[in-house]
Amino acid sequence: MAEAPKYDVVVIGSGPGGYVAAIRSGQLGMKTAIVEKDEKFGGTCLHVGCIPTKSLLLNAEVYDYFKNAKEFGIICKEFSLDWQAILARKSKVVTKLSKGVEFLLKKNHVETVRGFAKLAGPGKISVTDSKGATQEITAKNIVLATGSEARLLPGLEPDGKALLTNKEILSLPEIPKSLVIIGAGAVGVEFASIFHRFGSKVTVLEMLPRAVPLEDEEISAELEKSFRHQGIAIVTQAKIGKVLKTAKGISVEYTVGDGKPQTLEADTCLVAVGRAPNTANLSLEKTRVKLERGFVKVNGYMQTDEPGVYAIGDIVAASPLLAHVASMEGIVAVTHAAGKPGEPINYRQIPNCTYGEPEIGSVGLTERQAREAGHKVKIGKFPFAAVSKAAILGAREGFVKVVSDERYGEILGVHIIGPRATETIAEAVMAMRLEGTVDDIAHTTHAHPTLAEALGEAAHAAVDWAIHI
Repeated sequence: MAEAPKYDVVVIGSGPGGYVAAIRSGQLGMKTAIVEKDEKFGGTCLHVGCIPTKSLLLNAEVYDYFKNAKEFGIICKEFSLDWQAILARKSKVVTKLSKGVEFLLKKNHVETVRGFAKLAGPGKISVTDSKGATQEITAKNIVLATGSEARLLPGLEPDGKALLTNKEILSLPEIPKSLVIIGAGAVGVEFASIFHRFGSKVTVLEMLPRAVPLEDEEISAELEKSFRHQGIAIVTQAKIGKVLKTAKGISVEYTVGDGKPQTLEADTCLVAVGRAPNTANLSLEKTRVKLERGFVKVNGYMQTDEPGVYAIGDIVAASPLLAHVASMEGIVAVTHAAGKPGEPINYRQIPNCTYGEPEIGSVGLTERQAREAGHKVKIGKFPFAAVSKAAILGAREGFVKVVSDERYGEILGVHIIGPRATETIAEAVMAMRLEGTVDDIAHTTHAHPTLAEALGEAAHAAVDWAIHI
């Protein structure tokens, strides 16, 4: 007689997808365990991604205020950076949140298993701990939440000094005098903002025709203009050639179009060219799980083709590699596993946020995507230069852009670049979730003075009654 499953749900990986799935599973009354290979819970986002990066961004913002204090009527005669104190604060924030995750797992009766997990047959998981000891656990349902790792260019390996990924750059012994960043996606743009404000000479190289290539084209153009105004060099359509370590740091060769190869010398190089799914060592080849370029294919309830096996987060094919997406996918998966009514995610209503300077927040279709989908598009735009709160903050770059369908006023997408864009985008997400129209936003009274007024004004522009421009 086969052994009865020990758990209702076992989650492999404790990142923002995994730990949320485990907590929700416990709340739904299922006997749950979570397997984690690292010492602490929280995954990439908490330890070497979202949280430490945003901590450094806040330090950079505060330092920027000191440098420009005279504008606010404050005379700062002496101030300087204490890099070790900055790193210590970052670590303190991370440690506190990691302990919080561990507390929530215990609170919701989630058992924890340490070690590296792989599938060992239907409903079976083999876990090998740090000492090489292996145990087998069984479950009715398994949730794969193993996340992703930074991609590197062929032949390159990070050394923690001259050649870095998002992990190593968070622990540099000192602020580099010069930094080359390969890749102008969210990671590259955020670290460019951090280290430029800390005093590094920063150059960003992007292979594609524009920075933040997943965003609306006007957002990309505004970011590039802002970076150049700030003094951050950005080169698009840059094909990377040789990347070599030198006695002084790093040498990066690149070519733009049909031009001659150019070489940049710098102390440090950050490679930020995307993420690769952690699926190679899960023994998926012995299952019915289907892969697409290493990513797992799932249905709307996050089920794979292997009965009882779900996948969430960065390993999922065609899913945005975002922490908040992983968390919601985890909830969808375990709700389905519990046999409860669930709702698949509408990926067109997922906010995308980049926390550099200026910030970017977006949701839904870009203008180009909307037109290519056959919509008769109506655009509403409003600049932060005309927003009172932005003037008070001394941050007047950027704009809000609303992409709507002309016939019914359906909100197809909202794109924001400027102060606190990553907060303001939440209103647009909610409006789309509730099937609101541009008229609904235009008739919503926005508090004055706030940055959110810019979204209301952009909606006014989309219905042809812009007030303040």
